[in-house]
Amino acid sequence: MIDIKSENELRLISEAGRVVKLILEELKYAARPGITTARLAEKAEEIIKKCNSRSAFKGYRGYPGIICTSLNEQVVHGIPGEKRLSSGDILSIDVGIEKDGYFADSAITLPIGDKVSENAARLIDITEKSLYAGIEKAVEGNRLFDISNAIQQLSESHGYAVVRDFVGHGIGRSLHEEPEVPNWGKQGTGPRLKNGMVLAIEPMINEGGYEVEVLPDGWTAVTKDRLLSAHFEHTIAITEHGPKVLT
Repeated sequence: MIDIKSENELRLISEAGRVVKLILEELKYAARPGITTARLAEKAEEIIKKCNSRSAFKGYRGYPGIICTSLNEQVVHGIPGEKRLSSGDILSIDVGIEKDGYFADSAITLPIGDKVSENAARLIDITEKSLYAGIEKAVEGNRLFDISNAIQQLSESHGYAVVRDFVGHGIGRSLHEEPEVPNWGKQGTGPRLKNGMVLAIEPMINEGGYEVEVLPDGWTAVTKDRLLSAHFEHTIAITEHGPKVLT
């Protein structure tokens, strides 16, 4: 069953979303050549503690990290560690937190340094645009897969592939709630969108094929062809005035 959130619940999710936004703004500034992904996670943890929040990821189904840091061909769920960023890398940072019993979740992909290829920069740009194409369809009365189809159409029209093994999701009192929000689908199908629904929309777009595999650490998903992948995400609410970004 898809949960409908009250005005007070939307306010609380927005408060969690504010913390997520603060973290991503700090990490966007800090993600420079030479820094480790573990240090980025430490910076995130400092903000989480200051804001009386907790990581939604650490310990979730055994995940060991505060945030997810996925480099280059890594699609999602990369574990922060001692790997240092290099100029030319692209880095996806996924942040989820819980504050006062409510969750918010968001992700960005960043170019690192001044040597990022035109292909990588284009992939990042189109993935972010596909997120906003999906958000535009998050309107009362539309169908869920209108969001999915908008993401798919924009991404594939530029020659990219949409990851199918991982999807977006409902969010609120839990990190993952119904419904699943795939990044592909048939327009005009799926559950009817209603005011008060809260969704984490998150396109994961590959430079090559859509196939992925999980590394031996049990978490890090990579492109099967080892070509680049990008990931963007916002937590959004469906309101009578249109979609509202909460992160």
